[in-house]
Amino acid sequence: MDEEKMIGLEVLTIVGPTASGKTALSIKLANLLNGEIINGDSMQVYKGLDIGTAKITCKEMDDIPHHLLDIKEPTEPFSVAEYQQLVRSKISEIQTRGKLPILVGGTGLYIQSVLYNYQFTDDRVNDTIRNAYYEELKQIGSEAMHSKLKQIDPQSAAIIHPNNTRRVVRALEIAEHSQTTKSAKSQNQGHESMYRHVIIGLQVDREELYERINLRVDGMIEQGLVNEVRQLWDNGIKDVQAVQAIGYKELYSYFRDEISLNAAIDLIKQNSRRYAKRQLTYLRNKLPISWVKPDVDMLEINQLIKNGMQESSH
Repeated sequence: MDEEKMIGLEVLTIVGPTASGKTALSIKLANLLNGEIINGDSMQVYKGLDIGTAKITCKEMDDIPHHLLDIKEPTEPFSVAEYQQLVRSKISEIQTRGKLPILVGGTGLYIQSVLYNYQFTDDRVNDTIRNAYYEELKQIGSEAMHSKLKQIDPQSAAIIHPNNTRRVVRALEIAEHSQTTKSAKSQNQGHESMYRHVIIGLQVDREELYERINLRVDGMIEQGLVNEVRQLWDNGIKDVQAVQAIGYKELYSYFRDEISLNAAIDLIKQNSRRYAKRQLTYLRNKLPISWVKPDVDMLEINQLIKNGMQESSH
């Protein structure tokens, strides 16, 4: 790889849906470009969520430094605003060592919040407003609460499911606390780039991707996913953000005797496929990505980075 072409590149980002091969490509590029890897997955920040989040193993790291893995207890909340702050600090830290920060993951909003001018300072939690909305939720139910959001912020209501009460309440809180809607705030930010960056996206044919996902889930079961989730369950870790992750919430249903183990495994596969579809939709609509196949030649990557640097300088 021609290092002269990398001069001025501040952040390299690798994105793609689950099971598309991001980990393998990131290690290869980190070795070639003297890079360090920053986690771009919202659930890999949690300790104890290893198999189900396909967290990279120490062996797979190949001595490449990795950042922002296992930084939170499963009982702790984690927000995109906190992620943005942590990653930007890590980017500066890595750059001072003369290394290239490589941001890798599939959580589109988290990655977008780092690379572009997303501001969360006006969205601080207001406990009084939030508690009032949760009390109202208990009284009128999720459907009525969603209808209320539809009246105030129809654009947010269109993309938030009524059962996702946390996001419904959050959108209502933003509207009341900042005197503007969540959708309006989103439209007014996220356009100005914070770094000279290039985003490489891994593209896999749908049938192949779905097969990869199914095989990955089967592999997770063989590796001991049920025991991993059982340990969280036995430790009383319930009703928290971490165990809403795919692979965990379905097995929790199994532990509650709501579904069989086979049904839970099938549901993990189904939900993973649906998640991959949502990931692709977000990434394609929100980020300027150079798409490549997982078996991409490094010469092609080299050219993509060169082209991306030329475009970002215009």
